[in-house]
Amino acid sequence: MFKKLNKKGFTLAELLIVVAIIGVLVAISIPIFASQLEKAKEATDLANARAAYATIVAAALTEDDVPANTDKITYTRTGSAGAYVYTAVVDMTQSENGWKTADADKAVAGIASTGSVTAGGTCTITVTEGSNTVTVVYA
Repeated sequence: MFKKLNKKGFTLAELLIVVAIIGVLVAISIPIFASQLEKAKEATDLANARAAYATIVAAALTEDDVPANTDKITYTRTGSAGAYVYTAVVDMTQSENGWKTADADKAVAGIASTGSVTAGGTCTITVTEGSNTVTVVYA
């Protein structure tokens, strides 16, 4: 009589359900990934600011000239011996305004900063040798 055909495979409905589930998972994961990417950029910005701070404080303590500029940090020294002003300008890489990380505004040596972080902005760290002051300004 009739032989039962042994067909194997997935139906169109099953494939559509799998595609829909994958779409939902992707839609859920994109905002999470974007948030983590922004936090990583903030961590990079804070690390660059801390490195710039350490560099210009060391230069001020030893009255050395500032190091060569990098792709993200610009160093300058103005004034004369005993009254040098050391400045480091750090280019920020984050793409959103404000900090997502708690207490990030005090992350450079515990110094309270002024200004607010902006997307693609800068962090200016100034060490004034004569008055022994350090300022951190975000713009």
